Amino acid sequence: MDWGSLAGLLLAVGGIAAGQMLEGGQARSLLQPAAFLIVVVGTLGAVLMQSGLRNFIAALRMARHAFLPADDDHARLSRSFVFWSNSARREGLLSLERYCEREPDPFIRKGLRMIVDGTDGDRLRLVLEQDINIYERRERGVVKVWESAGGYAPTVGILGAVLGLIQVMENLGDPSKLGAGIAVAFVATVYGVGLANLLFLPLAGKLKARVQNEVGRREMLVEVMAGLAAGENPRLIEDRMAAWAA
Repeated sequence: MDWGSLAGLLLAVGGIAAGQMLEGGQARSLLQPAAFLIVVVGTLGAVLMQSGLRNFIAALRMARHAFLPADDDHARLSRSFVFWSNSARREGLLSLERYCEREPDPFIRKGLRMIVDGTDGDRLRLVLEQDINIYERRERGVVKVWESAGGYAPTVGILGAVLGLIQVMENLGDPSKLGAGIAVAFVATVYGVGLANLLFLPLAGKLKARVQNEVGRREMLVEVMAGLAAGENPRLIEDRMAAWAA
C-alpha cells in the first residue's frame, strides 16, 4: 500500500469535513444520495461515452496502482544483466537463450530473444523503442480517462445544482420540500468540484507519473540491452544500471 496516497486522500476529505463542522455545520449534511448519484453516475457515463468500454475498464484497473507502491526490481535486473553479459562474453550470445523464458518481464524477454537471434544494437533499439511508443500511447490514453472525469465532474455537479433548484421552484408552495432541493443543489456542486480536485485529477497525475517512470525504465533497458548485444564490458553495463538508479 502507498500510504502517502491514501493519507493524502483522507487528509483532503477530512479537512473539508472538519472545516464544515468548525463552521457550525454537520458532516452528515454533505451526505446526499441524490447528489452523489447525479454527479458520480453522470460523470462516469460521460467518460464511458468518450473513452469507450475498453479504456474505461482499463482505467478502473489502473486506478489501484495509485495506491500501491511502485515495483522496484532494479537490484535484480542489475545482477541479471551483469550475469548475462559475463555469460555472453564467455559462451557467446546464444548462451542467453536459456535465460529468456525465465525472465518474468515480457519487454526484457523480447529484447533477450532478439539478441539471441543475432539482432544488431541499432535494429534492437528501433524495434524496442517502437514498443515503448506503443506502450506510452496506450497507457496515456487510459490515464486520460481520469483526466476527463476531472473535467466532467464539476460540470455535472452544476447540472445537479440546476436540477435541485428546479425542484425548489416546483415546490415553492410547500416549504417542507424546499430544504431537500436546496441541499441537493449545493451538495451536488460540492461533489462535482470535490471529486474532480481531490480524486480524479490527483489520480490522473499519479498514474501519469507512473507511466512516465516506466517509460524511462524501458528506455534505459533498451540502452543496456543494446550494449549487451554489442558485447560491452559487464562493468560498463553495471555502471549504466547504477546511473539509472541514481
